[in-house]
Amino acid sequence: GLGYASLVITFLCNCYIVLLLVWAVYYLIHSFTKTLPWASCNNTWNSFDCMEVFQGDQCVNSTFSNSTFRNMTCMELEEKQSPIIEFWQNKVLKISSGLDEPGALNWELALCLLGCWTILYFCVWKGVKFSGKVVYFTAGFPYVVLFILFVRGLMLPGALNGITYYLKPDWSKLATAQVWIEAGTQAFYSTGIGFGVLSALGSFNRFNNNCFRDTFIIILINAGTNFFAGFVVFSTLGFMAAEQGMHISHVAESGPGLAFTTYPKAVTMMPLAPLWAVLFFVMLFFIVLDSMFVGIEGVVTALLDLVPTKFYRRYQREVAMAITCAVSFLISLSMVTQGGVYVFTLFDNYAASGMTLLWQTFWQCVVVGWVYGADRLLDDFAHMIGYRPFLFPLIKWCWLVISPCVCMCIFFFHLVNYERLSYNKVYTFPWWGEAIGWCLSLASMLCIPVTVTYKLCHAKGSLTERWRQVTKPLWSAPHLQYKVTDVTALSALSSSPEEKATKTLLQEYLI
Repeated sequence: GLGYASLVITFLCNCYIVLLLVWAVYYLIHSFTKTLPWASCNNTWNSFDCMEVFQGDQCVNSTFSNSTFRNMTCMELEEKQSPIIEFWQNKVLKISSGLDEPGALNWELALCLLGCWTILYFCVWKGVKFSGKVVYFTAGFPYVVLFILFVRGLMLPGALNGITYYLKPDWSKLATAQVWIEAGTQAFYSTGIGFGVLSALGSFNRFNNNCFRDTFIIILINAGTNFFAGFVVFSTLGFMAAEQGMHISHVAESGPGLAFTTYPKAVTMMPLAPLWAVLFFVMLFFIVLDSMFVGIEGVVTALLDLVPTKFYRRYQREVAMAITCAVSFLISLSMVTQGGVYVFTLFDNYAASGMTLLWQTFWQCVVVGWVYGADRLLDDFAHMIGYRPFLFPLIKWCWLVISPCVCMCIFFFHLVNYERLSYNKVYTFPWWGEAIGWCLSLASMLCIPVTVTYKLCHAKGSLTERWRQVTKPLWSAPHLQYKVTDVTALSALSSSPEEKATKTLLQEYLI
């Protein structure tokens, strides 16, 4: 059930995360100009309310004191829009009034979507050996750009204020449920927890690969990258706040808004703006591309593992990859319409959100710690890496108590403090839209109880006997050779039907 749930989560995640790739490509194409198109109000998509310079701190006694806008009240100023917002909403999204108005297909974004899925297919169609070579460049290049943007950010006026704001958190926010949900989601996304992709990629490793060491490397690299990227972002936000005469909390946004409105706006204030825009969106493109590599590989590997070996066909990986990308492309098309951003928001908040990942990781901890057994799994790790690290007791109690308790506490904390879904704090989704969102969540969450019920119903004997049958662990024949290296030791195994079958498989494999 956990496997099916992770398969659904990863597949749905791929369908909407690709939109970040599409938007990055769209912005990148429009960055190759002398003047960035979102820097001014002199474009066909701009409205009468477009305003390039906002100086909200000069609004006194309901009157805008700047001589240029002396007759404009504060209320009128609030109705004005930045050109970057209008470029995002009117040119990129061509946004409609709501979820009930899907509108026409945005052909520019649709072509970008087709191009992105084509690139993804040819990067991963040959498997991890080929995509692993591609990742040497796609994973390394963003770090070069990130460092360049970091140095550039430190040279901007107001950067120190932004970094100070970044390093001094508001501890009162810990009482907000959404903060915990966002933190948990970020931890799961950055390390791939709950998606099943780590299991899929790990299945290609040798049995004796040091997974314990790899775990710490993944965690340290992800945490270090996130922490370092914070300096890049907030140094730029500090500069942006200083230029506009606003507090940094008023210019900082989260989600797609940070990458496609806030940061592009900051870029327009820098010398050689197109250069920095190109570097930023190239970096964003490769970051999302790497994430998509892992997601697609996780889905296809899981699907191929479900196919029995006797049905193996030549080029089945390439065909499975093509079908997966094609189906994902068709689903993603719903997000490049005029109402597509609302569909994207539904997927982002329900399909692979903190709720589903918390539910998934809770049951993973339960299965590992209590059903399979934490001690048994630690023994398996010792078989694999050849020693027992001193952190094993701590890991054991994390699996048994700490992790499942934290996951469930945040899960119920979110349910108790649940709020209606909204887009940009302006549009509130209708009840039927949220119902669709909950269906996306339940598509993965119900895989676990449904599979358990199905397995128990098809087992034989009393309920206790059925539970023992469906939870009995069996090593596969290729792996059992590492546990029982001497063929003569097979006689030590008990003579249950399951272990007789395992014994036969091992003997055939070794022969």
